[in-house]
Amino acid sequence: MKTTYLKYAFLFGLAVFIAACSVKKDKFINRKMHSVTTEYNILYNGNLALDAGLENLKATFKDDFWETLPIERMPEKEENFLPGETKNASFAKAEEKAVKAIQKHSMNIEGSEKNPQMDEAYLLLAKARYYENRFIPALEALNYILYKYPNSDKIYHAKVWREKVNIRLDNDEVAIQNLKKLLEKQNIEGQDLADANAMLSQAYRNTGSKDSAVATIKIARLETKVKEEKARYSFILGQLYESFEYNDSAFTAFQEVIEMNRKAPRRYVIQAHIKQAQQFDYKNGDTLVFVEKFAKLIEDRENRPFLDILNHQIGVFYDKNNKSKIAENYYNKSNKPLSQDNYLVASNYRNIAEIYFKDAEYKIAGKYYDSTLLRLDNKSREYRKFKKKRENLDDVIKYETIAQVNDSILYVFSMNEVEKIAYYQNFIDKLIIVEDEKVRVNAENVEKDAIIAANSVNSKAAKNSKNPNELKFISSSNDYDYDPPAASNTSTFYFYNPVTVSYGKTEFQSKWGKRALQDNWRLSSDASLDFFNSDSQDISTVTDSIVSKEIEEKYTVEFYISKLPKTQIEIDSIGKDRNFAYYQLGVIYKEKFKEYALAASRLEQLLQNKPEERLILPAKYNLFKIYEIINPSKALSYKEQIITEYPESRYAQIVQNPTIALADNTNPEAVYYTLFKKYEDNLLRETFEEIEQRVEQFIGDASLPKFELLKANLVGRLEGLDGYKKALNYVALNYPDEVEGKQAETILINNIPKLESLDFGKEKATTWKLVFTKNFPFVDNDIKLIEKINKYIKDRNSVLLKTSVDIYTMDKNFIVIHGFLNEEGAKSVLTVLQEYKDYKIKDKAFLISTEDYKTLQVKKALENWLTISKQ
Repeated sequence: MKTTYLKYAFLFGLAVFIAACSVKKDKFINRKMHSVTTEYNILYNGNLALDAGLENLKATFKDDFWETLPIERMPEKEENFLPGETKNASFAKAEEKAVKAIQKHSMNIEGSEKNPQMDEAYLLLAKARYYENRFIPALEALNYILYKYPNSDKIYHAKVWREKVNIRLDNDEVAIQNLKKLLEKQNIEGQDLADANAMLSQAYRNTGSKDSAVATIKIARLETKVKEEKARYSFILGQLYESFEYNDSAFTAFQEVIEMNRKAPRRYVIQAHIKQAQQFDYKNGDTLVFVEKFAKLIEDRENRPFLDILNHQIGVFYDKNNKSKIAENYYNKSNKPLSQDNYLVASNYRNIAEIYFKDAEYKIAGKYYDSTLLRLDNKSREYRKFKKKRENLDDVIKYETIAQVNDSILYVFSMNEVEKIAYYQNFIDKLIIVEDEKVRVNAENVEKDAIIAANSVNSKAAKNSKNPNELKFISSSNDYDYDPPAASNTSTFYFYNPVTVSYGKTEFQSKWGKRALQDNWRLSSDASLDFFNSDSQDISTVTDSIVSKEIEEKYTVEFYISKLPKTQIEIDSIGKDRNFAYYQLGVIYKEKFKEYALAASRLEQLLQNKPEERLILPAKYNLFKIYEIINPSKALSYKEQIITEYPESRYAQIVQNPTIALADNTNPEAVYYTLFKKYEDNLLRETFEEIEQRVEQFIGDASLPKFELLKANLVGRLEGLDGYKKALNYVALNYPDEVEGKQAETILINNIPKLESLDFGKEKATTWKLVFTKNFPFVDNDIKLIEKINKYIKDRNSVLLKTSVDIYTMDKNFIVIHGFLNEEGAKSVLTVLQEYKDYKIKDKAFLISTEDYKTLQVKKALENWLTISKQ
């Protein structure tokens, strides 16, 4: 009987379950069953997946603290993934769960949703898509909530998320307008209120309204209950204050982050310390407190992941206090942890390069500048600045080397024979000490490596031995099998280790050859070498003898004296090269680096060397210009010298009446300055017409290469790549020893191949342009066209669209509308301009991507593009 009851109970329960599974019946049991299943099964697991994705994002996202932080972190777009990187699977899983909840548990009966969890499902769907950078599908899900569930308890949450999506779609003005309306309502509160203000702050920043961004981020910081967000918003507030140079307010904001201590992620606390340190007054601040603070931060084990930035900041501290060696030490320490912050590593190398540059160690500085450029963004202004400085260093290194070497030769040549011998013997003695120290250090390193290897062998043997105390030393070649001294299994004494002994023998023979055991073995004659008595002289033995002979000569005085010049003609040539190098260095430091003290020191050294007459007057004039900036009293002295010693010279006229230098039409420097200014102002046609005349006017003048290089640039802008290449080639071939000739050669080698590789359709389009082709000069219809385009942009309030008049060739211009996000948008605007009654533009236009427009301008290939676009 009981079995029968159980059977009927089971069947009744099964029937109820089957009836409850239906999504077409609006019954209490159906609603409850689907609601509970959705909330506590599918959405629960979906939200867990979303949270896991966000935690992973927080752990892997690398904030750039050199820039103002964004309000929220976002995954990289798929096209920006590095090799081996994949999408976050957690967000895909969250979307899968949301879709499952909607497909299987939605109870849309007679146009009304009966499952109260569906708004949560669509919200989860929108968030998952958002974090996968699929903003349009995310917006569709959010709009569905706002349309279908206006009375949902998540309505404000959905509205905030909709504006987050709008911001990601660059609809900042729309987002600002909607968020402001939302915040006017009194019902929004809690985390939704914090998120709304935070995103409003981001939208204000995107549109350049930083003052409004400050007000809203303050509210977000106060309202959020998430400690990580509170720390992030406080840090961003400090950065915004920094941008306004409100240093006291910024310091206070960063202090709030520091005082959160363990309630804030450690990265924010450390970076807040760094930001405060950047405000330190290096002249009047308490340096002892600064050093003690950072010493504690470095000693704290919790801060080990941040040793790179901490050591960098201490390096900056010592650098500012002119303790360059200590600063360099800390910069190198900063790079040791293999920092993932490329800009930090670049900053370390840059600062070390600047230290060596100031100390006139230009070769070393050049290497550090090279390392700096490898890690800087090659599109940044800083990259271009230091690239130019590095290129200029080539000439500095060249002329500094000439000056130093020739100075040294002339100094030794002026000695008598006894002084020369004493000078070189002293050099040889020091050289021997240095070489011996190298041998000693090398032997120590080899010994350490051998001991480590021996310990490793013994350690492995110990694992396989039943009695470790009976271990024997086993070399890698198994040639030795004996017990080491009883005191230890592995002695540190050099000759107890056969590996180090064998290595030492090989190193000695490769460096010195086979030497007899006798006194003064280093300086022994060739006859004493053992290999001359050997019966077998193979190629390696002969090579050993040559190397040994070269090394031996290096330790004799006669070797160096024989290298000195023999005739007065050679000495005069060396002196002239040295003097010209000093003059070039003075001009380079003055004109290119603005290092006026260095420039003055080189030019004054030149005058002390009694240079040839042609260098004296230009050197004094440059010294006069330098001291006008750094020491006016000295400038007066050089002014008097120029007027007194060279009263008829052009330099004398200029120092007495400086306006001549700019106003005189016959002054090459003034003319070039005027032409270059026109070129910078994009007056290309006017500059090109005049430069032809100036090139003829200044034939034979030292400034002619400048005019030729400027002409080449103009040819490139007006005639295209082929003409540019020919013009550069002319400059490089005709002025190979001039700075301009070298620049032209560098452009031909490095830049021209990149420009030649440009082609239509080669790069993926990012934005589009609408282009009208017009003859030059403009006529009335062309001006009316520009007016109509500007009217359209103003009528539509299209903040993304901009217009410009671009020069194409000497006889053609482009009227360009920039800023279209896709080709369809550009076509629709063109249709409106052509057909709408307020515009009725009849002029023909073509669409082109920004990338192809660059190619079009570089190669002047309009006809080719028009042919391609019609296909």
